[in-house]
Amino acid sequence: MNLFDKAKEALGKHPDQADKGIDKAADAAKSKWGEHGDKIDQAAEKAKGYTHQQGEQPPPEPPA
Repeated sequence: MNLFDKAKEALGKHPDQADKGIDKAADAAKSKWGEHGDKIDQAAEKAKGYTHQQGEQPPPEPPA
């Protein structure tokens, strides 16, 4: 399992912590580019949706 797969698995197992990180990143982005706050919020919500989906999918099978 590579690092990317491990990160996806961790995000799927701890979506609440991932949400906190996404919110923190969105807040930092809005402080820098506040005029694009609505787009940043949309991106943050999509990112949260992705992290929540990771917990619902079974892990991929390793290549043979």
